[in-house]
Amino acid sequence: MKHPTWFERVMQHRLDDVSARIIRQPEISTLREEEHLVFQRLFSGMDLANKPEFSDWEDKHHHKQALENEYLYWQGMKDGVQLAYTVLEMMLHDEKEQEE
Repeated sequence: MKHPTWFERVMQHRLDDVSARIIRQPEISTLREEEHLVFQRLFSGMDLANKPEFSDWEDKHHHKQALENEYLYWQGMKDGVQLAYTVLEMMLHDEKEQEE
């Protein structure tokens, strides 16, 4: 079953909104700044062989990505539960109206 275009637009808008809020999370902002500094140090000398800075940058990068994904996952779960509750409530309301 294909979703209606309006529904896809609403879901995309919600994802964009949640992503924008996640980016502004203090914990993620701090990680982004740390990652950026380590990345600059990594490429400042351009001799990448055996540089511990690369491991440091890679760790920060993966940690930041994991945290962003975790926030997206939990917000998606909350939104999904809220959507399911609203749809169920609407269905129950429609049933009551039909019984009357």
